[in-house]
Amino acid sequence: MAIDAISGSAATNLQASSLGMEDFLKILLTQLTYQDPLKPMDNQEFMAQMAQFTSLEQTQQLNNKIETLITNQAALQSVGLIGKTVDVNTPTGAVTGTVSALSLSGDAPLLTVRTAAGAMLENISLSQLAAVR
Repeated sequence: MAIDAISGSAATNLQASSLGMEDFLKILLTQLTYQDPLKPMDNQEFMAQMAQFTSLEQTQQLNNKIETLITNQAALQSVGLIGKTVDVNTPTGAVTGTVSALSLSGDAPLLTVRTAAGAMLENISLSQLAAVR
């Protein structure tokens, strides 16, 4: 198997999915095992692959931290909705009410809205809000 074929597929796999250090080391070991003894792997190429993997791993960690930041930001913003009048899109149509409670127990904040008629709409996601007054 040619080195270029292995490194090309490795680069594609690294971009397509989340590979860990163990997976990278398996790929590297496979490259070293099947390399042509008369044309060993170039040290610069080896170091470039290591640098690319390190960069990829850091980017994945940054993405995870940004996702956490976005979740926290949504929670902080939703606290400000308590007591506000909102228009909510429901399967039966738009409903206007006041946000009376907030749940932060799941992946995303969920609101409880009290309608003008006194009914309680629970588990309202932020994406269902049409307007905030």
